[in-house]
Amino acid sequence: MLRFNRKIFIHLFFFLVILSIICMGCKNKENTDKKLEIFTWWTTGGEVDGLNEMYKIYKRRYPDIEIVNAVVAGGAGINAKAVLKTRMQEGDPPDSFQVHAGRGLIESWVVLDKIEPITFIFKENNNFEAYPKGLIDIISYKGEIFSVPVNIHRSNVLWYNKKIFNENGLTPPQTIEELFKLSETLKAKGITPIALGDKEIWVAVHILENILLGIMGEDNYKGLWNTKKLWKNPDIEKVLINYVRMMKFVNKDHSALDWQGASQYIIDGKCAMMVMGDWAEGYFKSKGLTPNKEFGWKPFPDTSGAFLMLSDSFCVPKNAKNRNAAINWLALCASKEGQDAFNPQKGSIPARVDTNENLYDEYLASAMRDFKKDIIVPSVAHGATASEVWLKEIESAMASFLSDLNIEKAFNKLSEIAEKNIK
Repeated sequence: MLRFNRKIFIHLFFFLVILSIICMGCKNKENTDKKLEIFTWWTTGGEVDGLNEMYKIYKRRYPDIEIVNAVVAGGAGINAKAVLKTRMQEGDPPDSFQVHAGRGLIESWVVLDKIEPITFIFKENNNFEAYPKGLIDIISYKGEIFSVPVNIHRSNVLWYNKKIFNENGLTPPQTIEELFKLSETLKAKGITPIALGDKEIWVAVHILENILLGIMGEDNYKGLWNTKKLWKNPDIEKVLINYVRMMKFVNKDHSALDWQGASQYIIDGKCAMMVMGDWAEGYFKSKGLTPNKEFGWKPFPDTSGAFLMLSDSFCVPKNAKNRNAAINWLALCASKEGQDAFNPQKGSIPARVDTNENLYDEYLASAMRDFKKDIIVPSVAHGATASEVWLKEIESAMASFLSDLNIEKAFNKLSEIAEKNIK
C-alpha cells in the first residue's frame, strides 16, 4: 500500500513540475509579444484617421507593444488581398488582417483552416447583445465566429455637390429616370454630371450592384446569389442598358482615376454627382468639407428603404507570431470605445448597436437610423454575398463589358458565371 502511494506521489510531483514549466512557457510567450503587425488597405483620408485613433487607444493600453502598420494601397483591398495570399502561402502571416465580413472571408480563409475562431472574444467581453444577430450570422461558420466587424458601410449612396445643385435649382433624383433627366440638364449646361474613377475594377462592380438593387428590388437582388434563373431575367438586361446610359454622363478620364480622384472632382466642382460607398464621406471630411454644407447625399435612385451593406472586420491567422497582441487588438475592435473612436473619422457607422449617436455627424447619424429600419442587403462588390472566386469572375466580366459595352455579351457571361458558382 505504501509503495502504491509513493508511486502516486512521484507521478503527481513530476506532473506538477511539467505543468509549471508549461505555465512558465505560456507566461514567457505573453511577455515576448513586443510587436503587433496589422495588415490593411487603408491609406487615405478618414481611413487613416480612424485607424490612428484606434492605434492611440491600443498604445495607451499596451504601451510596450510596437504597432507595425502593414498597409497595401488599393481600393476594396484588391492589391492587399494578393499580397496577403502570398504571405499566407509562405507561412508568414501578419498578426491580424483586415477582411470584408461575409462569404468571401468564409470561403477564402475559414474553410481552408487558415484563421482561428475568436468566439471567446465575444463571450469574454459580453458582445453578443451589442451585435445584431444577422451580423453575427454573417461572420460565423459552423457555430464559431471568425472575425470582428469594426464598422458598417453603406454602398448605395449618391453624393452630390450642393453648390452646383443650388446654383442650378436642382433636386437629387429619386429614380433612375430622374437621374438621367437631371444628367441631361447638367450636360447641357456644360457640367459633367457623374464623377467616376474606375481605374480599379471593383468600382465597376460597385456601380453594377447599385443598379441591380434599384432595378430588381431587395428580394430578387438577394435571390441572385442562390438562384440561377434570376440571372436570365430580362431585368438583368435592363440593368446593363442603364449602366451603358450612365456611362454617357461620366468624366472622360474615368479609367485613369481611382475613387479618391473622382471624389476630388466633386470637391472641386468639376462634377455634380458620384455613386460611392460612404467611405467617400470620410474622404470629404478629411479635405475640410462639412456634411450637408458643401456636399449632400441620397440613397442611389430606386433604392430608398434598402441598406446595401458591407463590413470591415479583423481576424487572427493561425500561427500568428504575436497572437496575444492580436487578440487584444480584436477585443479593442469589438469594443464600444474602439468603434466610437474609429467610425466618426472613417466615415462609417458602428457594427455595435449600443454606441453613442451624438459622436457622429449628420450623415453618419442618419445612416445609423437607416441601418436600424431599412431592409439590409449584402454587397457583392465588397465580399459580403458572393465567394471570392465568383466576385473575381464578375470583375473580369465587367472589365470586358467596359471595353466594348456589349450588352448581350455581358448578359450571357454573367449568366454563365452564375451557373457555375451556384450549387
